[in-house]
Amino acid sequence: MGRGKIEIKRIENANSRQVTFSKRRTGLLKKAQELAILCDAEVAVIIFSNTGKLFEFSSSGMKRTLSRYNKCTDSSESASVEYKTEKDDTKMVEILKDEIAKLETNQLRLLGKDLTGLGLKELQHLEQQINEGLLSVKERKEELLMEQLEQSRIQEQKAMLENETLRRQVEELRCLFPIAERVMPTYLQYHHVERKNSFVDNSVKCPSFARNCANDKADSDTTLHLGLPTDVRNKKTPEKKKISNDS
Repeated sequence: MGRGKIEIKRIENANSRQVTFSKRRTGLLKKAQELAILCDAEVAVIIFSNTGKLFEFSSSGMKRTLSRYNKCTDSSESASVEYKTEKDDTKMVEILKDEIAKLETNQLRLLGKDLTGLGLKELQHLEQQINEGLLSVKERKEELLMEQLEQSRIQEQKAMLENETLRRQVEELRCLFPIAERVMPTYLQYHHVERKNSFVDNSVKCPSFARNCANDKADSDTTLHLGLPTDVRNKKTPEKKKISNDS
């Protein structure tokens, strides 16, 4: 006959419980050893009795197996944490996408587009928002204009102060170094004087021509004064030339 099934529950009798523990512990350690040998697996078994006594088996060393177990546990925990973080990020991305879509829709409505699905109350609310925005824009514009006006006034005051300072410095310099005021000739006066100087220079460069002109003028004046005829004057001129050659 086959062995009947045993109900899996705590054995109330202490002696029977101790006997069963010893038998099953030995069988479990034996099965772990066989598993490690047959399947080339790294097996470790740790057993604590109800009295606190330790029983263990390890095919490759308990410390090595435990360190490997801790690494695998940490990696699995990090993997689970990464998966959870990725899942949370995905949810956040979806939420942000929905918010962006809502904001784009509101922007289009503020620009007067995509108004087909709005009711009367929604349109009134939208109109109120636009009016409030216009008031805010106008207030900000007035503030900027006032600031620019104030800056212009400040710059004007600075320029006036600088001009006053420069004027005082000029007056002080005039008091320290008095200079006689001279009337500067105009362009026409200067040009007239320059022409006179050019005539004088030409007369200096040609003295013989000037003397001849002066002699002719004197002779003509003398002839006119004496009332001599013109041929006498013409005869008189070569005589002068002859006398000058003799001399």
